[in-house]
Amino acid sequence: MDASNFSTSINESYWPLPYLYSSFTSIWVVFASCWIINTYVNRHFQVNNLQWTLACVPCVKALQLAFSFFFWYSCFYFQTCSLWMSFGVYVTGLLFETASIVSFLLIAHGYCITSERLSVPERRAMAVLGCVFYLILVGHRASIPYFSILLVLDYLLIFFVIFNHITQNLSLLSEQLNFIEDEDVQEMRDAVYTKYLMFKKFKGAMHIVAIAETAIFINMDSSMESYWMKLLVREWAHFCIFLYIGWIFRSQDLAPRFSVMPMHKSKKDRIVPPIYSIELDAASFKDFSCREWQIGVDRSSKDSILVVIQHPHVSRPVLTNS
Repeated sequence: MDASNFSTSINESYWPLPYLYSSFTSIWVVFASCWIINTYVNRHFQVNNLQWTLACVPCVKALQLAFSFFFWYSCFYFQTCSLWMSFGVYVTGLLFETASIVSFLLIAHGYCITSERLSVPERRAMAVLGCVFYLILVGHRASIPYFSILLVLDYLLIFFVIFNHITQNLSLLSEQLNFIEDEDVQEMRDAVYTKYLMFKKFKGAMHIVAIAETAIFINMDSSMESYWMKLLVREWAHFCIFLYIGWIFRSQDLAPRFSVMPMHKSKKDRIVPPIYSIELDAASFKDFSCREWQIGVDRSSKDSILVVIQHPHVSRPVLTNS
């Protein structure tokens, strides 16, 4: 088949695709590069394991769009539609969708926000949700019967888990804010309030994601006339959503003591450990001795900082009136 016959065999609605994919590839490459550079430059401000994990999403998306560009470009200008390129588009598309869901679940669980690590049950549950979503998405892309229904049910389950954990974290942070106000421990207020605002904004973003996914699923038909227009709207929606979420959880100089968080979530200890400022003269400090307190000097910074930590579970004497 010569070039003219090959060109006429492709529907005209597909002609803008190489230009669209090249444009979005450039946008996502710039976005991913800025994300990685910002995370590296500001790595000393906070524990940025979450930011490095989220950086995988724009990288995978940029790779998917690059594969799509090379596929359509070779089809139109070299009259060769590579099977391997189409397979790359398929695989990276699955990885992008799965990585997006896993990222949303990580944020909803409060990873590196309300707890430094996820517990073993949380990690197992997240792994199960991610694997099931990936397998159902494979079946849906392969047009296997009833997998569209399974995909809808799986989306409902995932969004239920996400919103449930967001609500729990908002409730936890609200309790901590009330405790801080009652105890007048203002040193921790900015950090806790920053986390509270993060989850409030993320909850709004998840509502937008749910609406966008619903609209994309409803308008998923095989009509070729408006394919490039739907592609344009879908890609802009994806980019704007991840740009907003990335801006919320970017590495930055956050409030002091933002990284003060428990290793794992605890249903018992829901109150943030307060930080008090105390003053002692030299004589009092020299004779200071109490088994409820641990005194040390933080030498990780340039200036030596005296750290006084109260043991959380030390039994205290109860005073009674004789």
